[in-house]
Amino acid sequence: MRRMGLDEWSGLAMLLVCVGAASPVVVGVVDPDVPVPVWVGLFLTTMMAALTAVAGTTVRPVRRRVAYGTAVLAGWAVVVTAPQAGLLPILLVVLAAFGPEVVRLPANLVVVALNTVVIGVAMGRINDVGLQLGMAAAFYGLIQLATVFSVTAVRREKQLRRELARAHVDLQAASVLLAGSARTAERLRISRELHDLIGHQLTVLTLELEAARHRPADAAGAHVERANRVARDVLADVRSTVGTLRAGPATDLAEALRAVGRDVPGLAVTVEVGDDVLADEEQTAALVRTVQEIVTNTLRHAGARRLRVEVAVDGATIRLTATDDGQGATEVVEGNGLRGIAERFAALGGAVEYDGGAGFRVVGRVPRR
Repeated sequence: MRRMGLDEWSGLAMLLVCVGAASPVVVGVVDPDVPVPVWVGLFLTTMMAALTAVAGTTVRPVRRRVAYGTAVLAGWAVVVTAPQAGLLPILLVVLAAFGPEVVRLPANLVVVALNTVVIGVAMGRINDVGLQLGMAAAFYGLIQLATVFSVTAVRREKQLRRELARAHVDLQAASVLLAGSARTAERLRISRELHDLIGHQLTVLTLELEAARHRPADAAGAHVERANRVARDVLADVRSTVGTLRAGPATDLAEALRAVGRDVPGLAVTVEVGDDVLADEEQTAALVRTVQEIVTNTLRHAGARRLRVEVAVDGATIRLTATDDGQGATEVVEGNGLRGIAERFAALGGAVEYDGGAGFRVVGRVPRR
């Protein structure tokens, strides 16, 4: 069963307030202008359509907009046909508050204006005093505007936080890969020095020994002495180079992956890497980028609070498993992120699988080297 997000719980709470506002008609205290079963049907249609509109990523955007339009139209009918229900116009205030999650702000403001007109019409049927009627309609209009702009501001703040979290993940991954690149560059530098310096010295050593071999014993001593000095210099250079290599350890896969998911706002990332996992530079870079993409997708789409990443040896492969506790997906659609993950594993001779049944799960395998 899918876990409801915080926005959906808030929407459900607001709809429960609407149920309370509609209770006078439901219990028979107020008679609507249409048969009660018809009115209740209109009210339930409003509720169900509104819930569909705020159902998050589980419903396609077009269907959400259609549901929102249905809720607004049915809500107008509910309010107009029960003008004596007191606080029933709150229903239209709640529907206006749902707008920022479904439609753009200009369309939302049009809904607010039309809602205010409908409220004015409903109140005009039971109140002939123009000033009082205008003030009441204006009051509900201002409440709607305040609610819409407040929800819009909160939504933009949440979006900025998500973008900040994604930027944080990207920066962490870039730092890890940059450190690996620096180590690779240092090893290339050392290899060039080995070739240029020690290779030259070994050539000199070979020539000195060759010259000594073709000289009389008394004349060969000088060549042997020079060869001895060259051999000592080679030994010293080799020791220095080995010490430099030991000072620069290979990338720690576990620490690299933990760094990508460390301190991600709004998402607790747990990383477990088996002690027997040995990944080369290319595999490490691919796994780091994969975890970066998984964390980013989780922040963007899953609505999850926790993400667990496990890297373990599985026969002749290294297996990466990432599972979140989010809402999952009944149909997995590969966007750029998921395609990028698949391409990285394919480039290493591996493969990746996705499962959105309970949360979202990514399982990728690459051959051990």
